[in-house]
Amino acid sequence: MRQSPRTLKTPPAASRVSPRHRLQVDGLRSFASAVRILPATALLLAVLGACRSQPSDPSSGAPSKNPTALAPTADALAEPASHPSAGREHDAEAPAASKVVEPPPEELAGTLFTAEVQAAFRMAACAGDDAFIPTGIDRKLIDTHCGLLKAGYDEYRREWIDVASPFLAKLRPSNLPTQVVYPFGGGDLVTALATFPELTEITTISLEIAGDIRGVAKVDNRRLSKELLTLREHLGKLFLKAHSRTINLDIETHESIPGEAAFTLAAMAIHGFEPLTYRYFDFTDDGSLRYLTDSDISKSEKAGKQGRGGPFANAEIRFRKVGETNVRTLRHVAYDLSDATLKRLPQLLKHLATKSKVSAMTKAASHLLWDDQNFSVIRDWLMTHTDWMISDTTGVPPRIAKRYGFEQDYYGQYEYAEPFGTVNNKDMLEFHEKFKGNAPLAFRYGYPDNKSHGHILVTHKPGVVGAKP
Repeated sequence: MRQSPRTLKTPPAASRVSPRHRLQVDGLRSFASAVRILPATALLLAVLGACRSQPSDPSSGAPSKNPTALAPTADALAEPASHPSAGREHDAEAPAASKVVEPPPEELAGTLFTAEVQAAFRMAACAGDDAFIPTGIDRKLIDTHCGLLKAGYDEYRREWIDVASPFLAKLRPSNLPTQVVYPFGGGDLVTALATFPELTEITTISLEIAGDIRGVAKVDNRRLSKELLTLREHLGKLFLKAHSRTINLDIETHESIPGEAAFTLAAMAIHGFEPLTYRYFDFTDDGSLRYLTDSDISKSEKAGKQGRGGPFANAEIRFRKVGETNVRTLRHVAYDLSDATLKRLPQLLKHLATKSKVSAMTKAASHLLWDDQNFSVIRDWLMTHTDWMISDTTGVPPRIAKRYGFEQDYYGQYEYAEPFGTVNNKDMLEFHEKFKGNAPLAFRYGYPDNKSHGHILVTHKPGVVGAKP
């Protein structure tokens, strides 16, 4: 089904203003002490937690009253040529000056919320075309927001991406699968793109729903100002801590621009990508995807369906690198990954099983993959569907990796676990021994240890290795 008429209309190509600013996503955690973070940013950010069915992060603090500034440099944000058509009223041709040859528009099932995601990209992530800003929104409000974002974007690139990316590039083996699965990873496209810059598809899974993006067409200036302030604070915490925090994403689920979308669009902006289409989906009994129409959404709302059982639980964003034509796909799935739920509702596992081998990552996962009683199903799926996985120590513990024929490499320093979730002392002590004698890591990747040390765990099949740093 082609796109139904939307409240926001895509402007004619001739009226489009080329995007200049690109943003980033929420998914990073303890970043400050391991990277040379500026004092102003360090003062801003409280510790973030992971995204899924994990306990609240005990290190959380009150939101900062002095949000960090965030935004991209001109060099990092190459000018995109255009935003492609995505429905009947989105069929304008690309500007004549475009250097990108647009492929023919695809016939996509379900209702496309293309104008809404483009508006959110411009208003929240500070990238994209001014013409997508809804009528009645004060342009000065958006300019102020984006001005505050710029310094933080630049700092995040300088202090984390520029430091972490070369290290991660050495860890990655050549020819890894470009399909990525990231459990416990809501709101963290920013780290995923730094880890797997060539990914073509990524599935992030967490407890938090995608949220209703239609609100961007109805928001007023007063509410938008408040929500953008909250977003800046949460992005600032993400930038500092190197992982997203469940409570932050949950707070923003009900915003006019939902947190999952805002953090994802910010990540695209930071890494120089742009969104193309946005749509909602659910799973059929065999694990295949069913994309929702306006009629599906209306029926669900009338039936009072909400949360992970509602129409706005799972969302897909198709996106591309600015200046390129290759389309990539992110699907965020709101799902409880506990054993009981996966056995009762196996549709997600059936869907994941169609992917054969994938690349995998997780971090800040509240030590859930250590839990034999409650999270062994998703752990076993990872061990049978990947040959290479990167994580902090909340990933797969050594005893499980060995059972499945994996080897593990340890980078950075680790004394003992921070008390997020339930910690298995035997696994913690084994990690303590494995990391002994290591040099410090110059950045954080998820949780730090109890002494604020950054560390990385690579779980891989024998021979599936990169050039060790």
